[in-house]
Amino acid sequence: MIVTLIVICEVGFWVLLAGGLALRYAARLPRLGAGVLLVEPLLEVVLLVVTAIDLKNGAEPDWKHGLAALYIGYTIAFGHYTIKWIDGHVAHRFADGPPPLKPPRYGTARAKHEGKLWLRTVLGAGIAIGLLQLAIWYVGDASRTGSLSSWQFTALRTAGIHGVIALTYTIWPKKGPKAAKETEREPVRVER
Repeated sequence: MIVTLIVICEVGFWVLLAGGLALRYAARLPRLGAGVLLVEPLLEVVLLVVTAIDLKNGAEPDWKHGLAALYIGYTIAFGHYTIKWIDGHVAHRFADGPPPLKPPRYGTARAKHEGKLWLRTVLGAGIAIGLLQLAIWYVGDASRTGSLSSWQFTALRTAGIHGVIALTYTIWPKKGPKAAKETEREPVRVER
């Protein structure tokens, strides 16, 4: 039941997003479209409540409950960012809005961008870990909550891997075309 609800929440997210953007740009009803977009967080609340009820009714804590926590954490951390990104593209394509800003591609600016995305991942992982810890305390039986603890490690590992990837942009920043050409053109001095 939990997995089905996660799928329903994901589909619901995209349906609400499409409906809100259609109302906002195609029907020229920006307030109603924004209202539809504001309904989206209710999906996560429903998922959280149903997961808690499932555990309260004696369901064995397993991977489904861990996945629900990770989904909620991810949606809270990246949901607004995703909606804003898609809204910018739809506004540009269908409402003569300005072209959306692209993420920087080179140097320090790219490293900062990747760092901000990593912080979102840390936020999502922190929320998931917190929800899982609440579920562990709620169940109150360490012999039944091993799966939830392993999902906490999964969330932590995901944030760690993303952190290493973000760090590579700082340690080895990609040079822009201009900087790369300048380093290629430098004459090599040969001492005799």
